Amino acid sequence: MPNDVSPTARALRALEILRTRPATTAGELAVRLGVTERAARRYVGILREAGIPVESARGPHGGYRLGRGTRLPPVHFTQAEALGLVMAALSGRPAVADSDDLVGTALGKVVKALPESVGRQAALLREYAAAAPDPYAAHPDPAVTSSLVEAVAHRRRVLLTYRSEAGNAWDEEADPWSLVVRYGRWYLLCHSHRAGAIRTYRVDRVAEVRVTRHGFAAPGDFDPVAVLEENLGTGWQFATRVVFDAPPTEVAPWIRPPMGRLEPLGDGCVLVGSTRNPAVYAQEWLARVPFAFRIEGGEELRAAAAALAARFTAAVPGAHDAARPPTP
Repeated sequence: MPNDVSPTARALRALEILRTRPATTAGELAVRLGVTERAARRYVGILREAGIPVESARGPHGGYRLGRGTRLPPVHFTQAEALGLVMAALSGRPAVADSDDLVGTALGKVVKALPESVGRQAALLREYAAAAPDPYAAHPDPAVTSSLVEAVAHRRRVLLTYRSEAGNAWDEEADPWSLVVRYGRWYLLCHSHRAGAIRTYRVDRVAEVRVTRHGFAAPGDFDPVAVLEENLGTGWQFATRVVFDAPPTEVAPWIRPPMGRLEPLGDGCVLVGSTRNPAVYAQEWLARVPFAFRIEGGEELRAAAAALAARFTAAVPGAHDAARPPTP
């Protein structure tokens, strides 16, 4: 916290920390408040003097926690926090400015509940700031998302009904490891019992989710975002294999994780993966790579690349004749 924050504000912040993170130690509280441990204990004392029961316990699971039946005051926002909330909502969901949008309705209630000195700027920002809609963003059903979050938190296996982009639907039994938001889309990172492998599923395409009583052990120490990126290019319907003559160090910056795995191959490298949409793979991904390549695998990808090449050739008058070798 900034150094000019008043003791009262720090005490309220300490109260909020203890509400959301029971068993917080004096050291952890000090770090979050940006003060010494001695000062953190002083703020706990201020709360106790105000009649708020703050209990403390020793041992490995000890720390400060609020007593049972504690009634907390309303949530307090600084002006910077209120503006940051509105900006984050607009960035992630442009329709939040609409009164009939689900998140927009909730945000409107929050802004109206703020004190005039804090809420005025937030209301103006929401009214006059405009955000262009993201055509690639997808918003999943809050009920489905809530069920998946519960399953992730309690390590419970789920039964999913999933619908692919092509409209095909199937039932899936999976161990949900994490939910990851990537470029406006929500993904479920999980272990699929049907496939016997790691899978990533779009949450907005989950039609139904049932949380079972079967538990599972999630990977010990893993980065959900990194694992998701690594697995986005695997498990799709159409296999891909693209060979580059350039070394991996030069090609790698141009390869997006969903394109597959880049491996050394002689003096060059090979990109091995899969895709559900060969046309997008060829037009939006491969076409951007500024190195010569040849498509060795995936008849569907070869056909998509050939169609793209024919379309571009037809768009340039005389290009087809210019590409022919001269007549002897």
